[in-house]
Amino acid sequence: MVNRAKKLRQAIEGEKCVLAVGVYDGLSCLIAHQLGFEAAVMGGYPTSAAKLGRPDVGLLTMSEMVSHLQYLSDAADIPIIADADTGYGNPVNVVRTVKEYERAGAAAILLEDQVSPKKCGHMSGKQVIPAQEYVEKLKAALDARNDRDLIIIARTDARAVNGFEDALERACIYCEAGADMTFVEAPISMEELSAVPAKVKCPQVANMIEGGKTPFLSIDELSMLGFKVAFYTLGVQYAVAKTLQTYMSHLLRNGTTSGYEGGMMNFVEFNKLVGLEDVRALEKKYTAAKDD
Repeated sequence: MVNRAKKLRQAIEGEKCVLAVGVYDGLSCLIAHQLGFEAAVMGGYPTSAAKLGRPDVGLLTMSEMVSHLQYLSDAADIPIIADADTGYGNPVNVVRTVKEYERAGAAAILLEDQVSPKKCGHMSGKQVIPAQEYVEKLKAALDARNDRDLIIIARTDARAVNGFEDALERACIYCEAGADMTFVEAPISMEELSAVPAKVKCPQVANMIEGGKTPFLSIDELSMLGFKVAFYTLGVQYAVAKTLQTYMSHLLRNGTTSGYEGGMMNFVEFNKLVGLEDVRALEKKYTAAKDD
């Protein structure tokens, strides 16, 4: 099996910015892999929405996130950048978190410096822990990984709490402490966004959210600024939510799905997508099943 962490690390070391698409279940992960994305992101926001129908305000536990990650990892052979929120406790808890995430198939793990319970990076009302306290958790994460290729991403949410300069300073501190990448969440202008890769020495993450606080740029624009990974985490789920509303409204209004066929796959197309033909081949190999 291909080492997904190594594959992701090699992509990040390339010249271009890696486009990481958001996935929130096995099906979205499978589609991302089939379309040829280099990486996928399992964020806390879409996971909370998918599993609980609730916002990203720290409601999910570590074990729930690990279980979810395992399903995504099994669905497709694509490197997954997995959100581990605040690490779910102190440095000792972080050690267990990293080991569990690594066993579940993460190629990269994202840890943030928020006070628990955390909130989505583009929401108000956040708090951050002291930088040195986070460094202790970061070092625990770095020591806990078995595979040296597993990428540890240090995220700071200090921009919304203490201002951009503190966020930039924290990113530099986390970089010096050994983070493989750092992630300044929610810069609010092009000036701030451009300053991150220019002033922090290790590879940088950009987070693109439709309707969020950060200027929304293309992957080529972010690559030119010097970012090495760009998350387009939430748009997939936004698009699916809109489609669900439209489909269900059509069904409720008309009492039938007739007239909506152009907006959906049919039975044959969907079964091909999820690999029914492969299952049929296994059935014939091991049980001599004849039923088509």
